[in-house]
Amino acid sequence: MLRSAIAMMALAFASVGTLAAEGELTNGGLLFVRDDNLEMLSQDLLISPDEIRIHYRVLNRSSRDITVLVSFPMPEISIEGADDAPSLPTEDPVNPLALTVAVNDRPVAATVEQRVIAAGIDRTQLLRGLGIPLAPHLDSTQDALDRLPSDKLDDLQRLGLAEAEDSDDGGGKKHLAPRWTLHTTHFWEQTFRANAETAIDLRYKPSVGRSEQTELGSPNAEKETWFDELSEKYCLDDEFLAALERARKAVNAKGAAPFAELRIDYAHKNWVNAPGSPVREFRLVVDKRSPDSLVSFCGEEARKISATQIEITKTDYLPDDTLSILFLSKQQR
Repeated sequence: MLRSAIAMMALAFASVGTLAAEGELTNGGLLFVRDDNLEMLSQDLLISPDEIRIHYRVLNRSSRDITVLVSFPMPEISIEGADDAPSLPTEDPVNPLALTVAVNDRPVAATVEQRVIAAGIDRTQLLRGLGIPLAPHLDSTQDALDRLPSDKLDDLQRLGLAEAEDSDDGGGKKHLAPRWTLHTTHFWEQTFRANAETAIDLRYKPSVGRSEQTELGSPNAEKETWFDELSEKYCLDDEFLAALERARKAVNAKGAAPFAELRIDYAHKNWVNAPGSPVREFRLVVDKRSPDSLVSFCGEEARKISATQIEITKTDYLPDDTLSILFLSKQQR
């Protein structure tokens, strides 16, 4: 079954058995405050390693204008250990995915709310009062922590906001590294005109898990403990594995095939219609961008529509799962 779905964003699976990996965060779409008079007519979704685009058509079936809150939760950002490397396409502290929104072809300026959570408690104002940036993954945040007096550092550690970690300077010193979770939501109030359709376009750069070298295609890969998990998650089939083997033999590789690994998780659900109500028309296009790249994901009735694109179309479709896509990008030699 086609995997697609909802969730307030969370850290996703990072491939086991790969080298120099950055972990993908779960990407997703808009959340709507439901109104029984609003109906999602269609969703047109394009996913590629460098862009996600979503085109929504929403019908207001009533004879009155309806205004509801529409929001886009960014992936939750947290660092749980020294080796964590969440993958984000920009260093913008409030718009890390470079999100843009348009309604009926006119740009929308969304409001942003950010909250810092540690040990289940909101500590946003505490960090703001200390002059600490809220994005835990940025160098500026670590620099600000390093400038704090020792008594403040003790407080942060006691509250679960940070923990002692070896310094990168090699001098054997410890410093405190951020261990909170940042929740960022972009939102606005949207008016849907009476007896009319409204078009909403969402565009952003996805969080992409990356490994410089895939372990897939290596001679003993299918015997490894991680292979079955990857095979189930991305629906690796014989044709995909045969293409890997051909690529490996073409360069006389003794190990894995000559590909870097890119991974995207997309969470998606229809948050406009009443629970259990399908989207009338749904279209997914997965674009691998280069004809030399390989792609694998779980999807019924997928068809190739160009040298780089695969399409799935559904009618009366109820999305309710997570779509995981594996791209293998040919290494430059």
